[in-house]
Amino acid sequence: MPKPRLMFENDSRHTLLYMCEPPVTREGCEAAVDELLGTPIEALVFNLGFGNAFLHDTQVADHWGPETAATAQFRPEDDHHWEHLVFQRAYRNAQQLIAEGCDLLHIVCDRARAKGLLIYPSLQVQADLGEDLRIGDTQLADFARPEVREMRFALIEETLQNYPVDGFELNLNHYAGGAFFHPDDMECGWSIFTDWLQRVREAVKQSGPDRELALRIPTSIAGCRSLGLDPETWIREGIADVLVAENFASMSLIDATADFRPLVAAAQDAECRIHGVIRNNVDSDRLGAAPIAMVRAAATNYWAQGVDGLNLVHWAGNWPYGPSFYEQLRELPHPDVMAVKDKIYAIPTPTGRSAAQPKTEPGFVMQLPAPLSLEQPVALELPISDDLPRWGAVGRVHEVILRMRLMRATDRDRLSFKLNGDELPAHITRKIDHIYQMTAPRYRSHSSYWFVFRLDAAHWPVQGTNVVEVTLHERDSEATPLIWVRDVELEVRYLRSKSTYRGMHNTDPDLGPYECGVT
Repeated sequence: MPKPRLMFENDSRHTLLYMCEPPVTREGCEAAVDELLGTPIEALVFNLGFGNAFLHDTQVADHWGPETAATAQFRPEDDHHWEHLVFQRAYRNAQQLIAEGCDLLHIVCDRARAKGLLIYPSLQVQADLGEDLRIGDTQLADFARPEVREMRFALIEETLQNYPVDGFELNLNHYAGGAFFHPDDMECGWSIFTDWLQRVREAVKQSGPDRELALRIPTSIAGCRSLGLDPETWIREGIADVLVAENFASMSLIDATADFRPLVAAAQDAECRIHGVIRNNVDSDRLGAAPIAMVRAAATNYWAQGVDGLNLVHWAGNWPYGPSFYEQLRELPHPDVMAVKDKIYAIPTPTGRSAAQPKTEPGFVMQLPAPLSLEQPVALELPISDDLPRWGAVGRVHEVILRMRLMRATDRDRLSFKLNGDELPAHITRKIDHIYQMTAPRYRSHSSYWFVFRLDAAHWPVQGTNVVEVTLHERDSEATPLIWVRDVELEVRYLRSKSTYRGMHNTDPDLGPYECGVT
């Protein structure tokens, strides 16, 4: 079986069962496969359900519906009366397909097989399996208990035996920071969980020698170990065919700064592949889903670290998929194609849906927001993959723009900015006043100032890690709020060839307005 480099997750709900008015049709379900055909996507990762509620006809776990605790919060009377109409729709659609004798998973697997797309069912391994099986007062299952491990294994084994799959993904990071063992049991938990995974691997290979076991984990090895996971041992003992590493599982944010190098180094002499997860949610005051320039930035940074592949996770914000989506997919496997195309690199920051200190994976610390104190420089790291001297030498670099937003800044503050130790001069600086906004593209985020730097070649960033430094030298004496850095973005804009125009139909922003006509 070919080893997929580009994999795409469908969680089976947001762009599928939630969207289909009952009665759902077979063709409607097959869209999960059909919408990926003709793209570089080689494998579909298909979620089995949510928590301990499943959408296929399992006989060893709960069906999605009124009998499972996973949906109880949306059924206030704990019966068939639903407060959450979207969850009710998923239940009606899933149960209809089961009653008709061909459940959702069978339909998707059969379609994928018919169209030549590899299919990997995905199980969110950690879940609330009942009060008696929890870690202390949490709602997390305690994998030190044999019955917990047996319940999850039975579901995996059943799927392997009853469905025509090409592999199986265990999502060990759905609840970011959710441990698998009590802190007192963590050290022995590493071997317990590794032994359980070895059993899962044996079941995968016995069901089909070419089938693969994929494990989705936090990017940080130390963070994994704090949860009871030991990826270095899994690599060394050949348990995982592919480790899928991600940041921001809870926030579902795109992250061009993710560091996969320790995992790549650990797998250097092993057969285990390392994939990086790209999510495409931005959720800023300007953008919901990531534009192609942001996706390119993340992808090229990941490829530059030596990852073996990419997993595109929870791209529901682009659905229904249009030309921009397919353009992004077309380029993703080719870092050389993306090398000389526009990119936007951004340091992850709290967004519209997240709190000031959002939940992140263990071992990962967000750089932003970064508070400023008088004469205390704040240094922020931003990796980029672009070789600007190379492309500048042949006239392909159009603009390089660094922009930073400082929240609660005023016109009286005195600040300085450096890039890689060099101070950014005033003549390349523009300020944009957002002290007050009556409206904004998505939501208002005043009060702030943007500082925009159009970098000349003498101040270009380097290929690799760059350090952006901000220092507050004098604070408005009448302003009481704390001032902090909220956003740091670097945009690189290219020309298609030397001296060419930037727009469509021979247009360019520097040529001013234009009308479209037939010539």
